[in-house]
Amino acid sequence: MSQHAPQTVDLLIEARWVVPVEPHNIVLEHHAVAVNGDRIVAILPIAEARQAYAPRERVELGDHALIPGLINSHTHNPMTLLRGLADDLPLMVWLQQHIWPVEAKVIGPEFVRDGVELAVAEMIRGGTTCANENYFFPDAIGATYHKLGFRAVVGLPVIEFPTAWARTQDEYFERAAEVHDGFRHDALIRTAFAPHAPYTVSDESFERIRVLSDQLDIPVHLHLHETAHEVEDERKKSGLRPFQRLQKLGLVNDRLIAVHMTQLTEGEIAACAESGVSVVHCPESNLKLASGFCPAEKLRKAGVNVAVGTDGCASNNDVDMFGEMRTAALLAKAVAEDAAAFDAGYALRSATINAAKALGLEASVGSIEIGKQADLAAVRLSDLETQPLFHIVSQLVYATGRHQVSDVWIAGKRKLAARELVDMDVPGILARTHAWRERIAAVDSV
Repeated sequence: MSQHAPQTVDLLIEARWVVPVEPHNIVLEHHAVAVNGDRIVAILPIAEARQAYAPRERVELGDHALIPGLINSHTHNPMTLLRGLADDLPLMVWLQQHIWPVEAKVIGPEFVRDGVELAVAEMIRGGTTCANENYFFPDAIGATYHKLGFRAVVGLPVIEFPTAWARTQDEYFERAAEVHDGFRHDALIRTAFAPHAPYTVSDESFERIRVLSDQLDIPVHLHLHETAHEVEDERKKSGLRPFQRLQKLGLVNDRLIAVHMTQLTEGEIAACAESGVSVVHCPESNLKLASGFCPAEKLRKAGVNVAVGTDGCASNNDVDMFGEMRTAALLAKAVAEDAAAFDAGYALRSATINAAKALGLEASVGSIEIGKQADLAAVRLSDLETQPLFHIVSQLVYATGRHQVSDVWIAGKRKLAARELVDMDVPGILARTHAWRERIAAVDSV
């Protein structure tokens, strides 16, 4: 019987373990992932892969776990340039006396571009291949992600006061439409409405967002129930909790990406589950700003899609999704008073397939499956810090550091090779970051 000639593919990644995430909690030993163009075309044992495929490039990862690229579900990545600027302060003092005044003096396309570039370099080195972005100048943000070949959902900001991005309500919406149109056919960049929060956005703006979100079929990404103070203020002002106000306005649906959610009633948790709302848990930012505790395990048990994000570097102070997964799992156990809560397998899902679902990208990323985009990260597990190896997924969540990420691909293109960033000007990034440090320090002290 004649054998078929091996099929030519662009890339064959041979790994000691493949952790596909779907199916849940499965670890495939000595498997290979075949990639052609930007897509995964096969997942099979290494011995079979070598017979079936003739790759243009073969990558052998004998001590590594290959996982889906991590997805940071809530970021303000230009704020990497504000990392450590005003630490150890309450949320409103931090925002109103430091962050907003500094932003007013430095914000612009260059600030945004340089902050995103620094964040992308950090994210790739930490195995993150997609970010849900929420900041001003989304045109410059999207252009930077596009240039760097990084996958992102770019927020279209709406807020009720003038900023360097837009002066009036109408201008916010006009500019949002322009940015959305500009990236409509981009392979890596999607958009979402990003109204800041109920306390900074009017009913009229929310109603416009609801109509446009339906028409354009894009998510609505906002901060919600971040602190008890926010909830109480809204109750005094309108007689409603912020979540109730959004329900009344028709925004509680499967397009809503609700970030933080530290103050929730049982009824609100049930409503999130029933409506298909995705909740983004930002544990390290919430801990640092003493904002409260998201009831992540209650949400999970109710069937709510829970994803994880780092928030911005001004309040975290990193975009380390390995650290965030671990903190999310540990904090959920403490809050639920249950050691079995938010287990390692679910923590990994919260940074991969759940995050993809929140962003409306689950058909293309978030797991290692045939037909999906080849967004992949290789994690070296031979270090003494991750030995001995009993349970791969537990080790990834509870013992692995981002420094163990060796190789990263986005849409089949190599972005990190043996810890070295590909096609990124690291000295230039550092030089620009140092220059911003001097400028920001000067204006924060005024």
